[in-house]
Amino acid sequence: MEKTDLRREAGQRTRDGLQTAALELLAQRGQEGVTLREITDRAGANVAAVSYHFGSLKALCDSAIEHALEQYLDAQIQALNPLDSTSTLQDLAAAFAGPMVRALAAGGQDLAVMRTVARVGIEPPQGWERLTGKFDQSRREALRVLTANLPGVDEQELIFRTRCAAGLLNWLALAPIGAELAAMSAEQIERQLVPVVTGAFRGDAAVGR
Repeated sequence: MEKTDLRREAGQRTRDGLQTAALELLAQRGQEGVTLREITDRAGANVAAVSYHFGSLKALCDSAIEHALEQYLDAQIQALNPLDSTSTLQDLAAAFAGPMVRALAAGGQDLAVMRTVARVGIEPPQGWERLTGKFDQSRREALRVLTANLPGVDEQELIFRTRCAAGLLNWLALAPIGAELAAMSAEQIERQLVPVVTGAFRGDAAVGR
């Protein structure tokens, strides 16, 4: 039994190492620029391990991206969940951008996750319906605050603004300005970023005020 447990743990470490290596390379180059040999070399594993644990390079990359998306959504939902109808648009922007702010400040694997999320966009890739519920939950959490603050704005317009705000965050992860922000502390990044995301949520509601 003990030997079986040790083999299982070793197998899980190999699987996790391959997934982490794939995620880091995907963040740098996208799926078209990643090779099997690079992933296995980085993970310290052999090519046969990819076939054993995932079946193919594409399945490994899909698994890494799905894992990245799930991490991102879980972090965003956790940040949005405590908000209520008394929360402001600035509160919403701070929570919505929180995972990106922390990733930019932390760098490393955290930022690799965000860059991978940015590359695949804010909609769940085809075939990964398992994550649709989390995307919907994140959107519902944001809409709850938006409708309380902007009661005269149509729900579809609010969804559009939410997607625009998410697109802005995705762009930051990949654009040169993201590297500039990464040199700042989390507090400095938040001070720069939250007003911009707040403006995306507000839309033209502030015109004339």
